[in-house]
Amino acid sequence: MQKAIKVVTIGGGSSYTPELMEGFIKRYHEMPISEFWLVDVAEGAEKLGIIFNLCQRMIKKAGLPIKLYQTLDRRDALPGADFVTTQFRVGQLEARAKDEKIPLSHGVLGQETNGAGGLFKALRTIPVVFSIIKDIEELCPNAWLINFTNPAGLITEAVQRHTDFRRFIGVCNVPVGMKMFARELLRCDEHAEVNMDLFGLNHMVFMQDFLVDGDSKMEQLLAEVTRESNQQSASVKNVSDLPFDMDFINGLKLIPCPYLRYYVKEKEMLAIELGEYYKGGTRAEVVQTIEADLFKLYQDPELDIKPKQLEERGGAYYSDAACDVISAIVNDSHTEHYVNICNNGHVKNIPHDWCIEISCTISKEGAKPKANIEYFDERVLGVISSIKSFEIAASKAALTGNYQDLIVAMNLSPLIHSDTSAKTIVNEMLLAHQKHLPQFEKVIAKLSH
Repeated sequence: MQKAIKVVTIGGGSSYTPELMEGFIKRYHEMPISEFWLVDVAEGAEKLGIIFNLCQRMIKKAGLPIKLYQTLDRRDALPGADFVTTQFRVGQLEARAKDEKIPLSHGVLGQETNGAGGLFKALRTIPVVFSIIKDIEELCPNAWLINFTNPAGLITEAVQRHTDFRRFIGVCNVPVGMKMFARELLRCDEHAEVNMDLFGLNHMVFMQDFLVDGDSKMEQLLAEVTRESNQQSASVKNVSDLPFDMDFINGLKLIPCPYLRYYVKEKEMLAIELGEYYKGGTRAEVVQTIEADLFKLYQDPELDIKPKQLEERGGAYYSDAACDVISAIVNDSHTEHYVNICNNGHVKNIPHDWCIEISCTISKEGAKPKANIEYFDERVLGVISSIKSFEIAASKAALTGNYQDLIVAMNLSPLIHSDTSAKTIVNEMLLAHQKHLPQFEKVIAKLSH
C-alpha cells in the first residue's frame, strides 16, 4: 500500500492555491495526500482563512480523506512533511507594484521577474527561502522543496550556489504552456504521447524539438507558427502578445518562450508598459483588481470548485507543473518534466555549476536532464549567458547585503543600459522596499540621511 503523503504549502493564502488543491484532488489515486498544510504570514491571515474554507469545500465535494490545516507558523506545519511547496510574494502585490512602477518612472522596463523588478523581488525572496530551507533541514530533512516562487531560476541559482541543500526543484508553468500551445496548434490526438526538448533559463527557454508518439514534428510546428495567417507564439497573461519576426523564428529553428520579447522587442515592450504606467494600469494593478474579485468569489459558501476566473490571474497549468513533479517523485515514474536544476556538467558548452531550465526525467532520485540535450544552441547562448551573469551577481547581492554587489547586479541586467540610472533605481527601490530588505539595513540607513 502506498505511503500517505504530507504536503506543506508556504504561501497557502495565495489565490493560486485552489489550482493546486484541484491538482491534488485530480491525482489522489496516484498520490494519496493525507495532510495538506496551508502556511502564510500574519499579513495574509484573512486570505489564508478564505482559501482554507474553499479548499475544505473542494475536499468535501471530492469525498476524499485529506486532512486540511492552516497556520501562521511554518514550524508547526513542517515536521514529517514529504513535500514543501513555495508560492509566496514577500511584500505581497503592493511590492510588485513598486517593482514595476519605479523602473518605469525612469524609462526602464518594469517587470516582476526580469530586470530591476526581478532583481528586487529576488533580494526580498532569497533570504526567506534560505530560512525555510534551514527549517526543513531541522524538521523534515527528507522533504523535497518544490519552488514556484518567482524569479524561480534566480532562486534555484542562489540555493544551488550558496547552500548544500539538494532536494530542491524549481518549477514554472511557462514550459507547460508552450507544450500545450504546440499540441493545440498541431491538433494532436488527446491520447498522443507528446514530448519536447527544451533548454535555457527560467523565463528564457527555447523549444528545439517537439515529438508526437516519438516522431519529431518540429518542422511542421515551425511551419504552423510562422504561417502568415498565424504568426502565433505561446503567450502568458503578464507578457504583451506581440508577434515575433517570422524570419527570425524560421532562422533560429527554435520556438522561444514569451519572455524573449523583453530582449528582442525591448523598445516596443517598454512603450506598451509606459503607456499602461501613465494610465495607472500596470500589470500589478490589474492583478490587484483580479485578486480582489477572486477573493470575493472564493468567499461564496456554495463555491466548491476552482473557478474559471482564476485563469485571468496568469497561473495556467500551475497544478500540472507542480503536482506532476511531485507525482513523478512519489511514483518513481521516470517521466518527462521541465524544471530548474543545477547543470552539474550535463550541458557541455556552459559552465558546470549554472542552474538551468531543461527537459528532465524525474524519479524518486529527483530530476535528471534528458540525455540528448548536451549543448545549448550557440545562436542564443549570448542572451542566455548575459542573463545568467546577472542571476549569479543578483544571488550574491541578496545574501551579502553589500551595496556594491547590488550595483554590479543591476548593471549586469541586459535591460539596464546606464550605470547612472541603475544607481538611481537601486537607491529608490532600496528605500521603497526597506521593510523587506533587512540584509541592506546599514545601506538603507545611509541613504535615508
